[in-house]
Amino acid sequence: MQPPYAHNPVRSVPTGKRVLLIVGGGIAAYKTLSLVRLLATDGIETRCVLTRAGSEFVTPLSLQALSGHTVYQDLFSLTDEQEMGHIALSRSADLIVVCPGTANLLAKMASGLADDLASTLLLATDTPVLVAPAMNVRMWEHPATISNVALLRTRDVMLVGPDTGSMACGEFGPGRLAEPETIRDAIVEALSASAPTQILTGRHVLVTAGPTHEPLDPVRYIANRSSGQQGYAIAAALARLGARVTLVSGPTNLPSPPGLETIRVETALEMEAAVQASLPADAAICAAAVADWRVAHASDLKIKKKPGAAPPTLHLVPNPDILAGLSAPGPRRPSLVIGFAAETDNVENHALEKLKRKGCDWIIANDVSPGTNVMGGRENRVIILTHSNRDVWPLMSKTEVARRLADRIALCLTDKVPDGPQP
Repeated sequence: MQPPYAHNPVRSVPTGKRVLLIVGGGIAAYKTLSLVRLLATDGIETRCVLTRAGSEFVTPLSLQALSGHTVYQDLFSLTDEQEMGHIALSRSADLIVVCPGTANLLAKMASGLADDLASTLLLATDTPVLVAPAMNVRMWEHPATISNVALLRTRDVMLVGPDTGSMACGEFGPGRLAEPETIRDAIVEALSASAPTQILTGRHVLVTAGPTHEPLDPVRYIANRSSGQQGYAIAAALARLGARVTLVSGPTNLPSPPGLETIRVETALEMEAAVQASLPADAAICAAAVADWRVAHASDLKIKKKPGAAPPTLHLVPNPDILAGLSAPGPRRPSLVIGFAAETDNVENHALEKLKRKGCDWIIANDVSPGTNVMGGRENRVIILTHSNRDVWPLMSKTEVARRLADRIALCLTDKVPDGPQP
């Protein structure tokens, strides 16, 4: 499986970046010495937090000599608290790296425990976190660890490794710490993601998100299970690349992303009007799950259930096709129009049919069948289809899907990838 931090083509590593390295307990901790040296060679400043178990394998003096900074160990050290409190330390870096990420540290992170300096820092931070797991193969494959890792992924914690190979305990399998060079590369990618270039400055991008609610009467409506998370994440990712973003959102419980304009609507007719009013745009990403039909005449009063009477007959009429309207040739057509195809069967075939029928440039296909937990969930697995290419992405957080998609959109709008996604 391709790691979620790989292939970020419009990002470059800025200078002056800082990493807070939490060294967990495990025989693989000795590799952190090489990691600190590699980061220093790349000009990345590293401060180290050494857990009590970690100090059984590497010494504070070794880490201090290589990093050039005091090594932090004790949550209640008055000297350290005066120099840099644990709250400030947790937010002083551009990235927190846990290496090796033991089963114990993963469990603490998943449960929100804070009983030492390392776990308190991880709970008190809003800084991105990257974990390099390392443990015995049976520990890695234990249901508790599997559950903890899955939970951390939904919280956008990045993971690199573990590798499969021989271990110090004499067993063979997954759980071996990734090599320092691999971890360094993952850190570089993560730091690049935290400081994207403003490649879309001067571009206007339109994004739709969420469901639409089509009223039957003042109380009831036709809707779907879309949470809007993917569309909101895409809008935020494009704004971070410098675009002027207009987000047209159906009813959701999500706060408006910072740095962009959010227009809130309820029905498909309102969404179509808001989309048309927001043109012209350089690109349009239609992530909203627009209801296909609405009742021809919604009742002004609550429809009452009468004893013995048959259920009311609902006369449905089609809603406007917002994606097809944006894709139609004309002077106001965005240069890039992207749609979504949420399918429960024959996902790719149905998506290809939709691509041709709607006339858009790309279709993002995903499987929303029962059990996938995509609608309303935090993760997504997508296939990007164009008229000439297909690109299958592994399961990752919706935030990372949005980041990678924003990169592809940026490269397309700047004519670096004129044909869209590459296989």
